[in-house]
Amino acid sequence: MSKPPRVSLAEMSRVSGKMLQHGDSQHLKAGAAPTLDDLTQSLHFSPGDGRIWLNGQRMQLLHITSLGSLRRELIESIGPERTRGLLTRVGYSAGARDAQLLRERWPDAEPGSLFAAGPRMHSLEGAVKVEPLHFEFDFERGTYHGEFLWHHSSEAEVHSADFGIGTEPACWMQTGYAIGYTSAMIGRLTIYREVECTSMGHKHCRLIGKPADEWDNVEEDLRFLNAESFVSTTAYGGPGQHQQAAVLPGDDGRSYGEKEMVGVSSAFNAACHMLKRVAPTAATVLFTGESGVGKELFAYMLHQIGARKEQPFVAVNCAAIPETLIESELFGVERGAFTGASQSRPGRFERASGGTLFLDEIGTLSLVAQGKLLRALQEGEIERVGGVRSVKVDVRLVAATNVDLREEIRQGRFREDLFFRLNVFPIHLPPLRDRRDDIPLLMGYFMRHYGQKHQRRVTGFTARAVDALLNYHFPGNIRELQNLVERGVIFADEDGPIDLPHLFTSGEESQTSYFSLAQTGRLTSHGATAPESQPSGALLDVLPDMLRRQASAQEQDWSLDHLESTLILAAVKRADGNLSAAARMLGLTRPQLSYRMKKLQQGEP
Repeated sequence: MSKPPRVSLAEMSRVSGKMLQHGDSQHLKAGAAPTLDDLTQSLHFSPGDGRIWLNGQRMQLLHITSLGSLRRELIESIGPERTRGLLTRVGYSAGARDAQLLRERWPDAEPGSLFAAGPRMHSLEGAVKVEPLHFEFDFERGTYHGEFLWHHSSEAEVHSADFGIGTEPACWMQTGYAIGYTSAMIGRLTIYREVECTSMGHKHCRLIGKPADEWDNVEEDLRFLNAESFVSTTAYGGPGQHQQAAVLPGDDGRSYGEKEMVGVSSAFNAACHMLKRVAPTAATVLFTGESGVGKELFAYMLHQIGARKEQPFVAVNCAAIPETLIESELFGVERGAFTGASQSRPGRFERASGGTLFLDEIGTLSLVAQGKLLRALQEGEIERVGGVRSVKVDVRLVAATNVDLREEIRQGRFREDLFFRLNVFPIHLPPLRDRRDDIPLLMGYFMRHYGQKHQRRVTGFTARAVDALLNYHFPGNIRELQNLVERGVIFADEDGPIDLPHLFTSGEESQTSYFSLAQTGRLTSHGATAPESQPSGALLDVLPDMLRRQASAQEQDWSLDHLESTLILAAVKRADGNLSAAARMLGLTRPQLSYRMKKLQQGEP
């Protein structure tokens, strides 16, 4: 694949409609990126209460020798392969978090120059000094290629101290950081490989990065991002694999065995760890979490890594079965039991015997059905509707709910004894807003799948689309992200990127950080058109009304304090009391505006 032409930022700024950014050592100060001084001022120490902040996130200083000891003990206890995977995922999480923090703190920075702040951030954190040799990317097309030198790598330093000069690169955590940071910035999974390392005797560490599907044998890199052995690596695959789309829940009738889980965030890892703990047992598992977080997929993966994987997995959506039919669906029916029962048939319990029975949305069962389910679980046997004999069943029960069952018990809608029967090993699945590090990975995963399914080729996501998805609150969780990306794949032009207008077309309220105050004082939105429920306006539109009222006042007070208070009140009035909208008009954060409002109220007679 030929490289894009090397052009300067100044030259590219004259090309209308393009967002291609080129970076090398002489161009890093171009654009509106946060400088090293800006980043340094974001680092705050509070020795009195034992806290350090960087960009509003708490940090901790550790001795390099302590990290080296941890690394050595991990290698000696679990082996270099698993240690590399663990440290790569830790680095990925840190990189993705830094990308999110930079976007939030400098929302109006030019995308290309904002990207260049990542190496400065990494240097500020003490991990390594980054020297960009060359990086270039096109936000519109989703293309990227970068090459960097690392000087004074702390990771290579401690590895060499313990293990000497080796034959493999050792900067695992820093490579994971680069993958996480770039993937979050570009909106496309980008893989880096360390081709030289001081732990191998080289003068510097050297890193090369490009999109995952442009690497050969990329599955070797991707497996170190997997939280557990059952987390998918085939979303991007290797030669001959990367054209095969993964199958996701609800897409078609293909078997569950081809469905996969993707994630690297700490919240996802914690859920996977609990899943692996309980899988070898026969304990009842209760999955809790909001709608769309993947409870059925986790339930099936529990079955797949457990002792019953060769036996049936039967899933029942309790909310989809009428109350009058729930008993016959669960326990089966004998011929002639009621009108229309022309033949005997087994229920879900019998069909799942020896395997796993998954009851989704169990909180929707009626109290009568709950009682019958409780008896079946206690006795380990069921009776078909219209039957006269008991049938022994051996099932591992897995249940899921998106409601608070304890609150349902207090309201008298769920049996307490059944709850305690189900709540043997609860696993809470976090909403997508609590596992934002997974969003870039999932975006690329779904984009590839739906591109293959709908026979459409898209090149990635634009900068504003990435920013919108990273900041969106996702009430529908992974299912909603899946739907948004599928919509984007359909809307986007062939061989073009997915842009913000392709995504939020059905009333979704994009909560992007792309609002800025222009030099003229006019509020500028870099996202989709603001929803009608979000009052909008411009500072210059507020000023005339404020000045007219000031001029008509009997006692004119032109002091700065009085003008500030008058302007604040005018903005709040224009926003119909919506402080968030008023804050955007004034170029303030909502807490800053709220603080000023309280001061005004305290100063009133």
